[in-house]
Amino acid sequence: MGSLHEECGIFGIYSQKSEDVASLSYYALYALQHRGQEGCGIALNERGVITCHKDKGLVNEVFKADTLPSNEACRMAIAHVRYGTTDVASRTKVQPLVITHQNGSMALAHNGSLTNGSQLREKLELSGSIFHTTGDPEVIAYLITRNRLCCPSIEVAIEKTMEEIKGAYSLLVMSPSKLIAIRDPWGFRPLCIGKLGDGYVFASESCSFDAVGAEFIRDVEPGEIVVVDTHQGSEPTLVSIRTFCNTQSSALCVFELLYFARPDSIIDTISIHQARLRAGAFLALEHPAQADVVIGVPDSGIDAAIGYSRQSGIPYGIGFIKNRYIGRTFIQPGQSSREDHVRIKLNPIAATVRGKRVVLIDDSIVRGTTSKRIVRLLREAGAKEVHLRSASPKFLYPCYFGTDINSSEDLFAYKHDDETMLSLLDVDSLGFLSSENVNRLSDHPSIGFCSACFTGKYPCSPPQCKSKGKYMQFIGGESTHDTE
Repeated sequence: MGSLHEECGIFGIYSQKSEDVASLSYYALYALQHRGQEGCGIALNERGVITCHKDKGLVNEVFKADTLPSNEACRMAIAHVRYGTTDVASRTKVQPLVITHQNGSMALAHNGSLTNGSQLREKLELSGSIFHTTGDPEVIAYLITRNRLCCPSIEVAIEKTMEEIKGAYSLLVMSPSKLIAIRDPWGFRPLCIGKLGDGYVFASESCSFDAVGAEFIRDVEPGEIVVVDTHQGSEPTLVSIRTFCNTQSSALCVFELLYFARPDSIIDTISIHQARLRAGAFLALEHPAQADVVIGVPDSGIDAAIGYSRQSGIPYGIGFIKNRYIGRTFIQPGQSSREDHVRIKLNPIAATVRGKRVVLIDDSIVRGTTSKRIVRLLREAGAKEVHLRSASPKFLYPCYFGTDINSSEDLFAYKHDDETMLSLLDVDSLGFLSSENVNRLSDHPSIGFCSACFTGKYPCSPPQCKSKGKYMQFIGGESTHDTE
């Protein structure tokens, strides 16, 4: 399973008054940098003319004083931070994607992964389309522009496109006069709406609203199209078009709560910080330990560690110092790159752990790379015992909706039983959050989660694919392995 999967961050802004939307987009991307560190870009709309600057690298590397235009004639912009998981970073895959066609130009920023992207690409190629990238955004852009030829407006063309694409997607589309936000019918990927003065903003996470001084309004609903429209300079209006209304629960990727999102964000009414505190408390109830101190792996394991400490009564301590200039190991493409980054990313505080029984809380154990190294660091720092707890269940199944889990055979818990994992990790005990308690991370019963990477029960049909001599077949939302 070598197809590209992405977990990215998107931001869009429409301002009615004179506003430096380029700088605001820049600040918003800074707040979303944790969602992608390989490339970024900003597309600006100046009186209907769309221009874009993008490149590989971090936000502060791509945008300098001479590359960030300050033009108050620009009232609209969309921006994107990207990470790719299986391919070498390429500038051609950095977004936003800008398309020019006979009905005008369009810019698109995408977060997610289509499950029928390959089939749609093949169909479009057979009809004469020529692709310059291998990602889903270009497929979506082609479909929108093709449908635009026979639709009265771009939002109607998007509605028609939503009938064709399947899988996870949160999109921002900018036309010469409109800013449009789209979320897939299951709500796999987050997308929210904010108010900034007399204008509107959209983003993957609400933390970016705080960075630009915007007020959070609400989340874009699953299957909803939200249009910011302006008519010849009049006051912008926010129009909601519900294209799909699911009768079943939504399926927000639970990994947003456990790992990807910043703790200060609110996603689908859920406080990420509170959800992680709750995960830690559940862990303490499910997997208690006789210990002297609870520590968390920075950054996404810290909140769960505090929750474990509060529930168990074991004191919380700061166990590691994190090098803030090293990217997230989980989203570094390639195993050797991950291992190199782990070596210089964390350093234990010996005074916290020396001679003590330590409960170590990590957000997850995916490939085992980080966990093994961290436990070894604690042993070298003098920890007497290490009791490892994962704030997520065992990862056993691949993800087809945008998370970097391409094959079960890459997963630590899939390859090893509990006793082997205990030995390989060199820990005194090991515990995972139960999949049942994952569904209790939110106190809003209307919010459902996709936890297929733990359970194998997919909210919608994943693609059929072939990997290493085995066909992965999906029947009734559950995976089965058949020998070829």
